[in-house]
Amino acid sequence: MRFSSKKKLLIVDDSAFMRKLVGDFFDGNLNIEVVGTARNGKDAIEKIQQLQPNVVTMDVEMPEMNGLDALKEIMSTCPVPVVMLSSTTKQGTENTLTAMEYGAVDFVAKTSGTISLDLHKIKEELVQKVEAAANISIAKLKRPLEMTRKIEPLKVERSFNNPQIKKQQPVAQITPNKKEWSKASKKVILIGTSTGGPRALQEVITKIPANVNAPILVVQHMPAGFTKSLANRLDQLSNIHVKEAEQGDVLKDGVAYIAPGGYHLKLRKIGTSYGIVLDQTEPPRSGHRPSVDVMFEDVSNCNDMDKIAVIMTGMGQDGANGLKALKRSGNVRAIAESADTCIVYGMPKAAVETQLVDDVVDVDHIAQTIMKYMY
Repeated sequence: MRFSSKKKLLIVDDSAFMRKLVGDFFDGNLNIEVVGTARNGKDAIEKIQQLQPNVVTMDVEMPEMNGLDALKEIMSTCPVPVVMLSSTTKQGTENTLTAMEYGAVDFVAKTSGTISLDLHKIKEELVQKVEAAANISIAKLKRPLEMTRKIEPLKVERSFNNPQIKKQQPVAQITPNKKEWSKASKKVILIGTSTGGPRALQEVITKIPANVNAPILVVQHMPAGFTKSLANRLDQLSNIHVKEAEQGDVLKDGVAYIAPGGYHLKLRKIGTSYGIVLDQTEPPRSGHRPSVDVMFEDVSNCNDMDKIAVIMTGMGQDGANGLKALKRSGNVRAIAESADTCIVYGMPKAAVETQLVDDVVDVDHIAQTIMKYMY
């Protein structure tokens, strides 16, 4: 019997049509083999134990046992990387973010409701995310986030000898800026993330104190609608104010602005302050709008602010080129999430490989590392 090196996929959906459609996406795929289907959450748990797949796609909304209840059970009894299929309704976006908290590694938004006849439009996205999820370590799925209330912000130590910081990378020749870092200078915090980002953002944003003397700009790769739900959820849990960025918002210290899905996040000078520009005319960069590269490159032109740039878990290389632009043109400190805690070590890896990253730290120490540059 011939051994297959392909990763095993289980498809979970209450619609037979959808099970067939998603399965067809993987016909002839060199990396993924569909080993079974399940019609609801209860069926899924039995099939996972029986077939031991490497990755699961699962609908959020199903009868008998829905995707959320199934996900909780799966993560406690038989953990496996799960990519959720979600509707773009308000309830759908809320449920999807709950699924990410429960341990789902990623999601794909159905383009037209529960039974999505034009799901072929997102075939490439779904295949890419399933392939990435199939290679995620089970250990990384077992980092639960149990945050249902505002938590205490960091107690920032004034000593900079942080034992959790990984070995720092050598600074490459691209860095012409030798300016000393000043705690008194005007600053902006920039965060970019993708796959696994909602959980990572919750880990970081909730630890930043309300009196932080900088605005925070966030690019999280997500479609329109989901970013608003993400901002609202983080706002409820955090000491700072978190909102989905709106056209013309004037940057304020202690406020995090999340780029809305479908728009690049840029800035323009308004007197002595900066206002947010949402740009839907510039094309997606490497398939992303919002793009971390676009935000970093645009903010690199704001010469009267020092920047703290953070790149966290995600597929691909978004942010690496933007980091080069930031380092060329201003006073910047760059932080990358370590491979140990990334759900997908793509974006931080690309950033580290530029040799422009100052600190490589686990996700639970990123807020502390940001704050050491603030006070």
